[in-house]
Amino acid sequence: MAQGAILIAGTGSGVGKTSVTLGLVAALKRQGLTVQTFKIGPDFLDPTWLALASGRPCYNLDGWMCGEQYVRNLFAEKSADADIAIIEGVMGLFDGASPVNAEGSSAEIAHWLGLPVLLVVNSHGVARTLAATVSGFCSFEAGVRIGGIIANQSGSGRHADWLAQSLSSASLPPLAGAIPRNALPTLPSRHLGLVTAGSAPLTPALLQELAEQIEQHLQLDVILELAAREHRLPPLSLPEAGGESAWNLPSLDKEGPGVVDTVRIGIARDEAFHFYYPDNLEALSANGAELVLFSPIHDTCLPPGLDGIYLGGGYPEEHAARLASNSGMLDAIRAFIASNRPVYAECGGLMYLSRGIELLDGSRQQLVAALPFHTRMLPKRKALGYVEVTLQQETLLGSAGQVLRGHEFHYSEIIEQDPTIGAPPYQTVKRNLNNAGDCGYQQGNLLASYIHLQFAARPEVAAYFIQTCRSCHAIKPAYP
Repeated sequence: MAQGAILIAGTGSGVGKTSVTLGLVAALKRQGLTVQTFKIGPDFLDPTWLALASGRPCYNLDGWMCGEQYVRNLFAEKSADADIAIIEGVMGLFDGASPVNAEGSSAEIAHWLGLPVLLVVNSHGVARTLAATVSGFCSFEAGVRIGGIIANQSGSGRHADWLAQSLSSASLPPLAGAIPRNALPTLPSRHLGLVTAGSAPLTPALLQELAEQIEQHLQLDVILELAAREHRLPPLSLPEAGGESAWNLPSLDKEGPGVVDTVRIGIARDEAFHFYYPDNLEALSANGAELVLFSPIHDTCLPPGLDGIYLGGGYPEEHAARLASNSGMLDAIRAFIASNRPVYAECGGLMYLSRGIELLDGSRQQLVAALPFHTRMLPKRKALGYVEVTLQQETLLGSAGQVLRGHEFHYSEIIEQDPTIGAPPYQTVKRNLNNAGDCGYQQGNLLASYIHLQFAARPEVAAYFIQTCRSCHAIKPAYP
């Protein structure tokens, strides 16, 4: 377990917690510390930045998708060899999957892991009101301990002194730093949030600037002491033997039980496809998969000997012309699907396997055409939220009745769908709307949907997918 841990939360979105977290990670790394990062919530974007800043994979901690047991196991395992764990929150401290409880929120994770919270507040235009705001956050929910305050967008040194005095006079957590207005460099953004590390450089110079601002304006010694003193991970209560195992973290260091041979799974990874939960991939490896990276943009053929393919999400619309012009890869994907080997696709992967993408200017780029519809980009977000999935039929991921959890986040929609398309494999309930529906597409061993599933928390799902690949491997020679 790390020697210390701390959660960086905000009073709301847009107060600067991502910039603060990145700068703090970079500053601590400059001091020679090994920093393990985590991101709360179903996010692929911030973790790419945090992984670059720390030099280590960043893992998502999501209470709603994964449950307490899995979150605690994942945190303990991944922070075991680090000097400090830094966890970035999501939205406001108490915001999550529900308006009436802590489910899916940063507060829930702070409580489960015994984490002290550094609360980032926009202090522009306030003085003693800061104390009122902090007081409300401190008393709002039992089990959540705010250890210090970071006043972002502050004014003069005198303003910072007033903010510190307002907290002290009310016996509130101390000011751990005041960052002057516009001192932190602006991070680029686009329609899905922060630009991913693969599509806009988080340069060493930018990280250095963030680190220097944090070193100048935050009390790093106070933060380190708080992280070491106040982190109180409750005792782990392991499930009883023979009981429910869905939330256990699979061993990531060896092949899973009963593995008799390794299967090769192609993972699409480049500028267009890079939305993967690291523990999802590790769960596949733990169940006997050799993960082989390939690029639908740059490679003209698939790696040899694949038994299955996983096409994750990303930004295929941003690279649609290059994807469409790579006829060698398009033909290779079509041939692989035609051989009835397992192919699993999420969101951007679904778009790539469709007949093509209609861009915002009305132009179209033709793609794999394995799915009987086009997709169309929209100027506004089409879907955002948690989704619970019940399999309605046998799929690559499990038998009918299997329940999984994930989320949707996309700016595209399906159009011109063939009316003879088969029954959707998923029955879904959207957490924020509490409404049931059907979605997804399955034909043979091809399974695709807009939903990003978190299946590492249910190790039987990864095992099922690998066994499906292994069964196909036993019947057919490796492809090609």
